[in-house]
Amino acid sequence: MTLAILCSGQGRQHREMFALTGDAPEAAPLFAHAATLLGKDPREFVRAEPDEGLHRNRAGQILCTLQALTAAAALVDVIPDGVIVAGYSVGEVAAWGVGGLFDANLTLDLVARRAEIMDAATHAGDGLVFVRGLVREQVTRLCERHGAAIAIVNPGDAFVVGGGREALDRFAADVRAMHAARIVALPVEVASHTPRLAAASVAFREVLNQVPVSLPPRTGARILSGIDAAPVLSRETGLDKLAAQVSQTVQWADCLQACVEADATGFLELGPGPALSGMAVHVAPKLPAHSLDDFRSLQGVRAWLAGHLSS
Repeated sequence: MTLAILCSGQGRQHREMFALTGDAPEAAPLFAHAATLLGKDPREFVRAEPDEGLHRNRAGQILCTLQALTAAAALVDVIPDGVIVAGYSVGEVAAWGVGGLFDANLTLDLVARRAEIMDAATHAGDGLVFVRGLVREQVTRLCERHGAAIAIVNPGDAFVVGGGREALDRFAADVRAMHAARIVALPVEVASHTPRLAAASVAFREVLNQVPVSLPPRTGARILSGIDAAPVLSRETGLDKLAAQVSQTVQWADCLQACVEADATGFLELGPGPALSGMAVHVAPKLPAHSLDDFRSLQGVRAWLAGHLSS
C-alpha cells in the first residue's frame, strides 16, 4: 500500500491547529526552533495573535510548514518508507522537509526567508482570489484581459488567481457576470505563483544555492514538484523548480493525479484544514482521504494508518 502525504498551504491557520502535535515529544525541538523565528512559542502564537497576524504572509508560511513537520515527526513511527509527498504552495517546501530532502529546522528557516523575499517583491494591494465554475480557457482569457494570472489550478474547474487589487476587482466583476459558482478573496496579501513575483523566484533560488539536499531521500519518498507534478530526481532541477514555483502556476490537479498514477492507495493531509484531502476525494473518490483535522488524537491517526496500510 502506498500512502500519499499532502502538505497544506497557508490560509487555513486556526487557533487549535497544534492540538494534536503540541504535546508530542518528537515535535518539541521544532516548536522551539519556530519560536526563534516567530518571537513566541507557536502554540501560544496561534491562540493569542489577532487574526491579521495569524494570516500575515511570513507567520502563515512558518505556521503551516511547522504543522506539516510536527505531524510528520509525531507520526514517524507509523509513516512507511516509499510515501509520495506533494505540497500546495508553501506546502511544497514543507514537502521537501517531510520527505527528507531538507533538514526540518532548515525547512523552517527557508520558508521564513521565502516569505521575506516574497514580501519584499510584493506591491501594495496584491492578493489572490478563488474562483470555481468556469473552465480554464475562460479564466485564462479573463486574466489576460485584466492583467491577472492563474496562480493555482485545482481539480473541478477551480482556480486561484493572483494580481494587483484593481486587476482582481475587474476580474471578479466579470466572473460574477458569468455566473461562476463561487468567487472569494483569500486572506493572502501576496500574488503568489504569478509573474509579479519573478524577482522573488530569482532571489529565492540564490538562497537555495547554499542549502544541503539529501537526494535520494533515505526513506525512498517520492516528492513531487508543484509546477509540473514530476518527481524530484535531481538537486539542481528540483531546486530550480522549487524557486520557480514562487512565480509560476502550481498545477495542483496534476499533482493529485500524479499521486494516483504512482499507485497511491490513500491520502493523508497534514493540515491545517481539510482542503487538500477534499480535493483528493474529487480526483480519486474511491480512495480514502483524511486530514489531520479529522482526528481527535494522534492515536486515532496511527490507528487509521495502521488499518489502511495493512488492508
